[in-house]
Amino acid sequence: MSATVMQLSARMRWAARTQFFASGFIFATWGVHIPTVKAHYGVSEAELGLAMLAAGVGALLGLTQASRWIGRYGARTTAGLCGAVYALLLAGLLVMPGYAALLGLLAAFGIVTSVFDVAINTEAAELELRNGHPLMSGMHGMFSLGGMAGAVTGSAALAAGMAPQSHLTLVAVAMAIAIVLSAQWMLPREATAFAVGNEGFRLPRGALVILGVLAALGLIAEGAIYDWSVLYLKQELGSPQQQAALAYASFSAAMAATRFGGDAMRARFAPAVLLRGSALLAAASMTLVLLTDAPWLALAGFAGVGAGFANVVPILFAASARVPGVEPARGIAAVSAAAYLGFMAGPPVIGFLAEVSSLTAALYVVVAFAVALAASARWADPA
Repeated sequence: MSATVMQLSARMRWAARTQFFASGFIFATWGVHIPTVKAHYGVSEAELGLAMLAAGVGALLGLTQASRWIGRYGARTTAGLCGAVYALLLAGLLVMPGYAALLGLLAAFGIVTSVFDVAINTEAAELELRNGHPLMSGMHGMFSLGGMAGAVTGSAALAAGMAPQSHLTLVAVAMAIAIVLSAQWMLPREATAFAVGNEGFRLPRGALVILGVLAALGLIAEGAIYDWSVLYLKQELGSPQQQAALAYASFSAAMAATRFGGDAMRARFAPAVLLRGSALLAAASMTLVLLTDAPWLALAGFAGVGAGFANVVPILFAASARVPGVEPARGIAAVSAAAYLGFMAGPPVIGFLAEVSSLTAALYVVVAFAVALAASARWADPA
């Protein structure tokens, strides 16, 4: 391989890493400001859950078009456009004229987020295949690193007294610029368009169904932490919001650290063994969070949950690339679509359960789904 080709390959990998980092940063900023949105519009947990459901419905609509758009325009153009819109919609969270308008904005948020997510995962899958060694855990590590950075900077902005709208606008503009610029170094359109095809959304079949369900379980639980951990620490344990924001940061930091070591772990341990151990760690850590009254111990528990869930998606995405008779990039695109639907469905489910019981009781869903993943770990190796 020539020096020029190697340099281009490195730039493509860093372009994809930047996309994942920006995605995590944007999502963390939304997570930090969920209590702000709740207070600004004066909504209950159920209404907040409905707002998150609007994002989930939007994500479902986006998923029906993601493969078609990537097949037609390639991951580079799709990620650049949808990622920029995803970032800029942050700036509108607190300026909607009412709750109904907020639902519309979050539906649009869901559409572009889901398409952006499938595009960058398809890019990562193709890069992993071209490089011939694991890259997926490291890519998702960048998402977690972005989440940690977004949570920490959000906490710092709140502590410094920055107006929430100013913070949201600053993040929106900065992330949109980062996404558009880095997209220029992604794979050319033909690479990912050919890998995905132009046939539109197709439901997973066979082993992909099982892998998709498992990935959805993992991301329902993961999404619940992203969207509810800050409010849990603030509302259930009485922490100030700038301290509560550290729940997201501790979760994301531990997830990032574990994911950056995840490719080496995937090379050393069988997928089923690694998935089972990871899921059991997540279940035990979340139980600690829900049983303790001490905020510092809850933060440690959230870190354990992050470490536990860190490699669930990379393991399952890698497994989807090994399903016999299925093109690797198409398998990952199909499972990532199912997983992302779970990611968007988790927060509203928690919201409705919290309304009829309590947020503490509702978050036991995370424990239950982690146990279910551990029990189903044998499906992580479909070959």
